[in-house]
Amino acid sequence: MAHATRRLSSSRPTFRGTGLAALAVLPLGFLVVFFAWPVAAIIGRGFGSGGVGTAIGDPLTWKLAGFTVASAGVSTIVAVLAGLPVAFLLARVRLPGVSLVRTLVLVPFVLPTVVVGLAFRALWPDGGLLPLVLANAFFNVAVVARTVSGLWSHLDPRTVDAARALGASPWRAFRSVTLPALAPAVASSAAVVFLFCATSFGVVLILGGAKYRTLETEIYLRTVELLDLSGAAALSLVQFAAVVAALVVGALARRRRENAVRLRSRSETARRPRGGEWWAVAAGLAVIALLMTPIVALLVESVSTSDGWSLAGYEALAGQGSRNALQISGWDAASMSLRTAFDATTLAMIVGVLASVVLVALRRTPGRLARGMGETMDAALMLPLGVSAVTVGFGYLVTLDALPGDLRTSPLLVPLAQALVIIPLIVRMVLPVLRSVDVRLRQAASTLGASPGRVWREIDLPLTARSLVAAAGFGYVVALGEFGATSFLARPDAPTLPVAVATLISRPGELNNQMAYAACALLMIVTVVAVVLIDRFGAVRGQNSVGEF
Repeated sequence: MAHATRRLSSSRPTFRGTGLAALAVLPLGFLVVFFAWPVAAIIGRGFGSGGVGTAIGDPLTWKLAGFTVASAGVSTIVAVLAGLPVAFLLARVRLPGVSLVRTLVLVPFVLPTVVVGLAFRALWPDGGLLPLVLANAFFNVAVVARTVSGLWSHLDPRTVDAARALGASPWRAFRSVTLPALAPAVASSAAVVFLFCATSFGVVLILGGAKYRTLETEIYLRTVELLDLSGAAALSLVQFAAVVAALVVGALARRRRENAVRLRSRSETARRPRGGEWWAVAAGLAVIALLMTPIVALLVESVSTSDGWSLAGYEALAGQGSRNALQISGWDAASMSLRTAFDATTLAMIVGVLASVVLVALRRTPGRLARGMGETMDAALMLPLGVSAVTVGFGYLVTLDALPGDLRTSPLLVPLAQALVIIPLIVRMVLPVLRSVDVRLRQAASTLGASPGRVWREIDLPLTARSLVAAAGFGYVVALGEFGATSFLARPDAPTLPVAVATLISRPGELNNQMAYAACALLMIVTVVAVVLIDRFGAVRGQNSVGEF
C-alpha cells in the first residue's frame, strides 16, 4: 500500500512542468521589463557615447570604488561585531525582556534612510566618515543578529560544555567550537550587509556631503546633474561586478548554513546566563542601547528650537514650509507615501510570492537542472538590491515610453520602482516559510485528488498565512521609507514624505529644518509600531523575521 501511495504521488507531481513555467512568467517577466531592460538601456547609452572605456580607466573611478568597498567593509565588520553578542542574547539567553530585544534590534533595519541620516546628523551635525560608517552598520546589525541567532539556536550546547570540562576558557570554547559552527551564518549575513552598505544612498548623501562620495552617489551626480551617461554606465558596471561577487559569496554561505541547520535538530537551549556569559549579555544590551541612541537624538531634535522646546515643526507639517519649500503640505506628502507604499506592496507580494512558489517547486524537483535553474533565478531576484536605484529610475524614463500607456507619466511609476526594491526582501522572508511546509502533507492531499491549486489553498496558505501577512507589513514599511529611486522619479507636486524631507533639509531656514525632523519622527514612529506588530503577528516558533539572509 505504501509503495502504491508513493507511486501514485510521484505520478502526480506538485507542479507540472507547464504549470511551473506559467507561474514563473510573471516574476521573470517583471524582472526583465522593469529591471533588466531599463538598466541595459542606460548602460547601452553609456557605451554608445564611447566614453565608458575612458571612464573605467580614470583613476577617480577606482578611487571611488576603493572608498566604497573600504567603507562598506568597515561597516560590515562593525555590524558583525555588534551583532554577535545580540545573536547570543536572542539564541541562548532566557531572561525577561529578551522578546523586546528581538523587536528593538529589527527597528533600525527598516527605518527610512533619510530618518537614519538625520538621526546621525543630530549627533554629528557636520557629518563625516565616522557617522557614515556607523550609520551603515546601524542599519544592518539586525541582519547579523537575527541570521546568526537562527543557526546558533540549533547548536548543541553540550559541545561547548565538553570543551569547558576539558579546561578551555569561555573565550577559547567560543573561538574553537561555537564560532566555526556559526561561520556559514556569519559569512551569509556579512555578504548581505556588505551589499547593503556598498549600495547605500540616502545615508551617504546626507552624512557624506561632497567630501565622501561612493559609487552610488557618484552615479546619481553624473546621471542627474552632469548628464554624463558614459561615466555613470562605467560606474554602474564596476558596482555591478561588486554586487555579483557579494551575491555569489552570500549564496554559497547561505547553502552551507541551510545544510548546517538540517544536520541539527532545534532544541530548547535558552537558559539563564552563567559566569562569563553575563559579559556577553551586557555587550548585547549595550549594543541595543547604542542602537536606540540616534533614535532618541532624532526625537529630541524634532522638538528643539533656538528658543527652547517647541512643536513648531509638527504644526508646520500642515503647510509647505518656509518660503514654500514644498509644493504640497507635509501631510499631503505623508498621504502620498501611504498610498504609494500600498500599491508597491501589493505588486511586490504578487510577484514575490509567485517567485517563492516557483523556487520551492524547483528545489523539490529532482535533478541538477532544476536546482541550477532555481539558484540562478534566486540570484537574479536579489540583483535589484545591488544595482543603483538612480540607474533604474533613469532607465525608466528612457524606456517605459515604449510600453502601452507611456508609464513615464503614470502614477504607477514610483510604486513600480519601490516594488522592485522590496521584492527581494519579500522573497527572502517567504521562501524559508514555504520550504518548511511538510512535503508529505502536500503529497497526501495530491494523492486524495486535490489539484495543485487546491493543495496550495488547503495546505500551504493556512500554514504560511501569518508569515505572508508579516512579509507584506515588512515590505510596506520598507516601501514607505524608500528614497533612492523615489527621489529620482517622484514629481515635485507629488513627493513622498522621505523626498519631502530631503527637499526641506536642502532649503535654508530653521522652520524647514524642524519640519524635516518632525516628518522623520513621524516616519520613525510608524515604522516602530509596524515592526512591533509584524514581529508579534508574524513570529512563528523558530522563524526568523528578517528572513533567509
